[in-house]
Amino acid sequence: MDINKDNLKKALSGKKAEKVEAPKMSKEMEIGFHQGALNTLAAERIELIRIVQNVEKIMQMHLSRLEELGIKFENQKE
Repeated sequence: MDINKDNLKKALSGKKAEKVEAPKMSKEMEIGFHQGALNTLAAERIELIRIVQNVEKIMQMHLSRLEELGIKFENQKE
């Protein structure tokens, strides 16, 4: 498969290339497509939340250990 780097560069730079029409689908197919996309994105969001929670737990463990070693932290508001 050949990749046209000029078109890729235009796509990544945000410049509008030639307008490409979406393939024609029936209403039922389009509904199924969007439902499938939403199901996939919802699962990805759940996994992302799980990752952030794990990172937060690990950070809290490090902070706790540092406090045990005598280093105090103040709660800072962003």
